[in-house]
Amino acid sequence: MQEQQPQEVENIVIRFSGDSGDGMQVTGGQFSATSALMGNDISTFPDFPAEIRAPQGTVAGISGFQINFGSNEINTPGDQPDILIAMNPAALKANLEDLKRGGVIIVNEDAFTALNFKKAGLEDNPLEWKELESYQLIKVPITSQTKEALSEIDLDTKSKTRSKNFYALGMTYFMYHRDLEPTIRWIEHKFKGKDAVIEANITALKAGYNFADTVELIGHRYKVKPASIEKGSYRQINGNTATAWGFIWAAENAGINLFLGSYPITPASDVLHELSKHKNHGVITFQAEDEIAAVCSSIGASFGGALGITTSSGPGIALKSEAINLAVVLELPLVVVDIQRGGPSTGLPTKTEQSDLNMAMYGRNGESPMILVAAKSPSDCFNMAYEASRLSLEHMTPAMLLTDGFIANGSEPWKIPDVRAEFPAIKTKLANPEDYKDKEFLPYDRDPKTLARMWAVPGMPDLMHRVGGLEKEDKTGNVSYDPANHELMVQTRQEKVDRIADFIPEQDVLGDKEGDLLIVSWGGTYGATYQAVSQMRERGANVSLMHMRYLNPMPKNVESIIKGFKKTVVAELNGGQLKGILNSKYNCNASGYNKIQGKPFMIRELTQMIEKELEQL
Repeated sequence: MQEQQPQEVENIVIRFSGDSGDGMQVTGGQFSATSALMGNDISTFPDFPAEIRAPQGTVAGISGFQINFGSNEINTPGDQPDILIAMNPAALKANLEDLKRGGVIIVNEDAFTALNFKKAGLEDNPLEWKELESYQLIKVPITSQTKEALSEIDLDTKSKTRSKNFYALGMTYFMYHRDLEPTIRWIEHKFKGKDAVIEANITALKAGYNFADTVELIGHRYKVKPASIEKGSYRQINGNTATAWGFIWAAENAGINLFLGSYPITPASDVLHELSKHKNHGVITFQAEDEIAAVCSSIGASFGGALGITTSSGPGIALKSEAINLAVVLELPLVVVDIQRGGPSTGLPTKTEQSDLNMAMYGRNGESPMILVAAKSPSDCFNMAYEASRLSLEHMTPAMLLTDGFIANGSEPWKIPDVRAEFPAIKTKLANPEDYKDKEFLPYDRDPKTLARMWAVPGMPDLMHRVGGLEKEDKTGNVSYDPANHELMVQTRQEKVDRIADFIPEQDVLGDKEGDLLIVSWGGTYGATYQAVSQMRERGANVSLMHMRYLNPMPKNVESIIKGFKKTVVAELNGGQLKGILNSKYNCNASGYNKIQGKPFMIRELTQMIEKELEQL
């Protein structure tokens, strides 16, 4: 009998889902890494429980990992999964409505017990639901088969059960023609010195693969060819790692040390973890006792001549606001990273949102302008971390980098750049004492082009000057209560930030520069808005996309772009914050398309919105 050939498809969306202790993040991470090594373009979306120790078996405790991999250009983790691996009833309940009709569901049949139904808030066995007839349901006793496969390995039952995620991973590797070897090498490295654990995980992986082959899941086999991408060296990277590396390169290119003062907070902690590994690059990390100490230590490092960085999420940025104001009035370089999550207050700590824009723009007392940039994707976090550093160092004023939980935890292939050729050199304003042997040093004397002051650090002879939060006298930096001087300094600090528009790229547009409908987006919504606008343009729709990465100041051509369209719609994961800023700044009568659910935009949501807006013109 001739073997049936696997069906060839352009892309597949797969979601792994189970308890937070079921290893879904590891499983999804390994599937992603293997797919990247096999040449596919990928985009991932890890989804964590909001509670640290949510009760096992409950919907609140579900951990998920979605990956979209394909032979075409991939910009989002995908709208609807083609396949769902549900390790318990709660996972099935939480994810069923997201699954594509006709999609494949693989369930761990062993976990579908009366007790687990109760934990998930179910009154009956969901495997008997009539609505499952719309899907291809595959019931596999994953837990018991894993234990049976590991019966001869010297491990306790609990440890053997932990390997069930690798059994499920092995099944999906068979279904999608994935290579086992990269995961085997990862297991050997990860659990080095724990031979029994290594053997158990590898055995479970192979057992799942062989089971799928034995039961002839051939009707569910798919082949995804490598993507046609630009030649170069690639690696898989997530947003937090890319952010950390962007700062390392910025400090190295500027010829100064990097200091991070940070307090752990979801989803920003991984930037601290990553930077702490790179002391060999002149990186100093300090885990402070609270958010205020973290930002103040970074300001101290900046005063001492280092690139001072502080990272947090919304609640922490609120606590840092007074100290950020100090850096504004001192006119010192400082980069603040806000990895946004759902709010207000503790809100949705593991879910994504774009609701900190107004706080970033206005959330400080007094007239307190600062640079504001936003990354658009996991790999772009490298670029915008570098840009925030460059602008802060060259213009001697604090900058804030906005990312969000979606792109911070998500990953994609990153073409490793030729950093020396592709990134402009950073020219700091560090003072040279030799230049002041025959003239007085005035700490608030300014570059006539940028209005940036010089950066004198402790230990420079004859360059001593006064620091503190009280208003400074122009030129001398002495404390001043003079009304006219205060107004001058306020206006000068604002003008300095405004002039940065001369040192950033002009805003680009996907599509025509004028027409019927302009979609505006910013930050981590780029993948979905790009795909939606591209799809609609392929259908002949007169729509363009302006995705913004520079938010304060904005590129000089933003107003002219907006005025070239009949209608502007701002799509953002908040109640309309960028829309409000654009309307107040340009009086452009933009409308908003908003989502505040802790979830990213789906492409189909945006295409439906575009269709509706065009119909109304």
